[in-house]
Amino acid sequence: QVQLVESGGGLVQAGGSLRLSCVASGRTSSSYAWGWFRQAPGKERDFIAGLSSWSGGSIYHAGPVKGRFTISRDIAKNTVYLQMNSLKPEDTAVYYCAAAESTDNTVLIATRSYDYWGQGTQVTVSS
Repeated sequence: QVQLVESGGGLVQAGGSLRLSCVASGRTSSSYAWGWFRQAPGKERDFIAGLSSWSGGSIYHAGPVKGRFTISRDIAKNTVYLQMNSLKPEDTAVYYCAAAESTDNTVLIATRSYDYWGQGTQVTVSS
């Protein structure tokens, strides 16, 4: 098993930036695909960005965040990041990172595809 802990959320004004981190512990020697999701009150959990399990492999950002958010990974630190720029009030949500046991070069978009989830970190963007 792998445990995920997110950090870096907070309150920021519109137009500002935040960087979320997701640190993995446990069975980190296994191969995982990674994803960031968010969930606003009363709404479903939506895919934001994802990485395949391959180093230098596929990356995908969802339409609402494309060009503003960037997912990345530091393998040596067992950490996945989400750099968020040009934040908007509609980005307000709880943000979750997730890991899926995988060995191919596929970005996983569905929540049901992921095996492990962090506890979430709140991001609030004021107008």
